[in-house]
Parts: sequence; C-alpha cells; structure tokens
Amino acid sequence: MAKMGKGILELNLLDAKGLKDTDFLGKIDPYVVMQYRNQERKSSVARAGQGSNPKWNETFKFLVQYPGTAGIPHKIVLKVMDKDTFSADDFLGEATIHVEDLILLGFEKGVGEMHPSKFNVVLNDQTYSGEIRVGLTFTPKVEVEVEGEELGGWRDSFHHH
Repeated sequence: MAKMGKGILELNLLDAKGLKDTDFLGKIDPYVVMQYRNQERKSSVARAGQGSNPKWNETFKFLVQYPGTAGIPHKIVLKVMDKDTFSADDFLGEATIHVEDLILLGFEKGVGEMHPSKFNVVLNDQTYSGEIRVGLTFTPKVEVEVEGEELGGWRDSFHHH
C-alpha cells in the first residue's frame, strides 16, 4: 500500500565530539546548518570554549510531505560550520541522516523515533572530521479535517446560491 501524507520531523541536536580544527588560532565556534529538502534550520553558535566538543541541546522542526517531489531523497544534511568573526565561516564537515524509514515507521505506528545516535562528520572527500549526536521523532499529521474543510468550503459556495 502506498503511504503518503504529512507530518512533523523533530530533530534534537545534542552535541558533537572531536571536531577537526581548521582555525589556526586553535579555537572553533561551531554551529550547525540543517537541511531537509527545501527547508533549512540553523543552530546557535556554541561558544564559551567548548570548541571541538560543543553542546547545543536544541530542537528543530521540519515539515514533511511524503512522498513529496520525486527524486529528492528524504535525508537531513547537517553541515557543521565554524563561525568566524573576520572572515567567511569555515566548513568543518557534514553528516547525512536518511529519514525515509523513520517517516514510514511513523505512518505505520503513529510515531517514528530514533534515539540519540552518533553520525560521522566528514569532509567533501569523506575524511572523518568528528561526530555529531542527533535524535529524531517523526509524528504524522492526520489530514482528514483539512480535506474536509477544503471540500466543505468548496461545496458550500455552490449550494448557497
């Protein structure tokens, strides 16, 4: 049976470890840019000397439409960036999380949950550059009311003449 629908994918960005230092001054101020399909979220900048082992403990929400546009994979890319005051922010690496199974599980069970898990942060050439810890929850939205309203509203405009 084909599954389709909408839902909310909640990403819990916990922390990262062993981030490689591109900054010759030896301190990094990491933040994470999270991309899911056409949506982008940005974490705060971890400061206060956390450097290579930043902690964020922040939660972000993405709207899921499944299956959505064909050919665009259901994955979240977490780009770890180093905030630089005087120059362009440096790219420290990225992690990719495929979320299609989680979404399908959510439609099936009413909620899809991935407990906090570690993902490798890699550079463009796949060089290991640390790890990041993320938890995910996908909650489907029941769409019945929405369709009912739209159809209802549309029909009413005809019946009342």
